[in-house]
Amino acid sequence: MSNFEQQIYDAVKAAVKTVYDIDAESVLAVETPRDPRMGDYSTSVAMRLARQLHKRPTEIAEPIAEELRKTFPQAKSIEVANPGFINFRISESSLSSVIDTVLSMQENYGRNETGKGRKVLVEWVSANPTGDLHCGHARNAAWGDAVCRLMELSGYDVLREYYINDAGNQVNMLAESLISRYFEYFGKEYPLPEDGYHAQDVKNIAADIARQDGDKWLTADSEERLAYFRKEGVARELAKIEKDLDLYGVHFDSWMHETFFYQEDSRRIRECLRTMDEKGLTYEKDGALWFKSTDYGDDKDRVLRKSDGSLSYLTPDIANHVHKIQRGYPELVDFWGADHHSYVVRMKAALTALGYPKDTLNVDLIQMVRMVEDGAEVKMSKRTGNAITIRELCEDVGVDAARWFFVSKDVATHMDFDMNLARQKDNNNPVYYCQYAYSRMHSILEKAKNYEISKTYDRLNEEKELLILKMISDFPSHVADAAATRKPNKITDYILSLVKNYHSYYNSCRVINAEDPELTGQRLALVKATSITLKNALNLLGVSAPESM
Repeated sequence: MSNFEQQIYDAVKAAVKTVYDIDAESVLAVETPRDPRMGDYSTSVAMRLARQLHKRPTEIAEPIAEELRKTFPQAKSIEVANPGFINFRISESSLSSVIDTVLSMQENYGRNETGKGRKVLVEWVSANPTGDLHCGHARNAAWGDAVCRLMELSGYDVLREYYINDAGNQVNMLAESLISRYFEYFGKEYPLPEDGYHAQDVKNIAADIARQDGDKWLTADSEERLAYFRKEGVARELAKIEKDLDLYGVHFDSWMHETFFYQEDSRRIRECLRTMDEKGLTYEKDGALWFKSTDYGDDKDRVLRKSDGSLSYLTPDIANHVHKIQRGYPELVDFWGADHHSYVVRMKAALTALGYPKDTLNVDLIQMVRMVEDGAEVKMSKRTGNAITIRELCEDVGVDAARWFFVSKDVATHMDFDMNLARQKDNNNPVYYCQYAYSRMHSILEKAKNYEISKTYDRLNEEKELLILKMISDFPSHVADAAATRKPNKITDYILSLVKNYHSYYNSCRVINAEDPELTGQRLALVKATSITLKNALNLLGVSAPESM
């Protein structure tokens, strides 16, 4: 709920209690009327109480409205409308008071306490350390980072984590591919695995190792060589990933290695399996260890330890999620690719089976993205012939456009990323349109340095001014809602609406008027508050607010 919606909710609840001695919480809702002529806010509580009170809704509404006129001074008017709505119009003074709040809070405006006291660990991106991050990862990275920013501004205690899959066969393939390219550097033969990695970055890393270490690994023990190239390959790929994410404005507090769970003779994994055994959650069949996941909603039981003694991917992942909880994070959020749909069920089943609440883990699946140019799908970089990387995308369309486009569409839907549109420097490009509004605000404030920004706002009574004030007042509630639902696209929608209304206001109302310095000072205060709100909203998406364009 917005600030005013919450205030009205509390006032109506108290009024119903006073007039009818009823707790109306179960039937009380405050909404914004579709027709703005009806008011700023409305409640249908009288209609919902009609059956209980055996009266017509308008009869019920009138005494409530009368009580509210005495107890809710923020309203300019409170009217009853058929068939029983109570409509509120907020006073100009109540609306304009938000300016003082924004100007005092500055970059903290939008902060709320929705998540106060809640610790949540968010895991996202988590691409294998075997190559560059591409555009699919870019969507995941932008979305997860924006969600964390929203949660942090909403009072959650957030740990940002990247889970590194560095214990599986894909890392062995990386090491073997590096060794092959290392031998190739010295003109020697070493077979490149059929399912190895052929990208240029593998050749580059191998060449770096060759220049650093010389030819010592040509004759080294094969096991020692494999272990070294595994370690170096993962470290160098991760360094590259971290560098590209830094360029993209995405940062992590924690980098958790899958190999961590194999240390100390796999102690954490063994403890996890022992707990599952003690709870009767496993059984042996065909020489393998199985998890009774069908008892918890899965379509079939899952292997934890294969007949050859090796572990399935699920086993260390269960240990990983248990370890997250043991580190003091009772709420977990994962952002996974859409191909993990069935995996969500089994991971939730494992945590439920281990006795954790069903809502401990929330997983949002991120659908595929198509890169489109001139109406056709672009699968490969023209420069490298490989998948378009985050770095190439940022160099092409810019970080701001990339991030905006990726968070503007719900990740539950497939997305076409229009590269031509993202490059455009005009109002057809939504991020440019919004950034231009901010630079326009900054320009006005710079031109008006000789005017004093007012601390009273009694002359801000134009309809478009009041609409902007209402939108600014609602910003913290939009942040709270977007954080709770993990939907940063709600903030792009909010920004576009705010900017559209601001452009309309700018084109119809003169801000700087030398003949009326009092009104100028008040309008400058409105522009300043709007600019702060817009900058804070853009920052939640990782998008900059340039002062000039």
